[in-house]
Amino acid sequence: MFFGVLLADVIALKAGGSGVALPLVATQILGINLLTDGAPALALGLDPAHPAAMARPPRPRGEGVITGRMWGGIFYVGAIMAAGALFVLDASLPGGLVEGSGDMRYAQTMAFNTLVLFSLFNVFNARSDERSAFADLFTNRWLWAAVALSLALQVAVIYVPFLQQAFSTAPLSAADWLFCTAVASSALWLRELSKLLRR
Repeated sequence: MFFGVLLADVIALKAGGSGVALPLVATQILGINLLTDGAPALALGLDPAHPAAMARPPRPRGEGVITGRMWGGIFYVGAIMAAGALFVLDASLPGGLVEGSGDMRYAQTMAFNTLVLFSLFNVFNARSDERSAFADLFTNRWLWAAVALSLALQVAVIYVPFLQQAFSTAPLSAADWLFCTAVASSALWLRELSKLLRR
């Protein structure tokens, strides 16, 4: 949201006069939190422990629960998500850096959908800061069920008329979904690359 407002002139978010159109509406921000921070976060807590967890030495005294490496991962993935969502928003609107043809409601829906998908891809990154997201990928069936539930709710928010009204969404085409998914998956691939380089 912050960068969207700062870059309003660049990515065609200027409203009439001197106003700025918001990248997302308040209910969409709430929707992102409800759809991605509930069931997937709980299911992540049921992920099996790594077999070598007890063989690792203890952390240094005074090191926080969230380590410097974790903070680095958080900022790295956050930057990817912000850049990807703004790219999709810009590509959905006329003008800006990437020419699009949609209206503001469509562009907000595209950005909203991309952010939800980013979070659903990122839940697999969150399983470990060191190991690949693809290691033991299918050992936590609750995580897959939670991701499927969140995805089903996202589909409902985009296509069910009374939810469209509540969340200010517009229906998306299969090509729109493919575009959002391709951009959102970058959080997984780029985080995998950073883990690989660190290993």
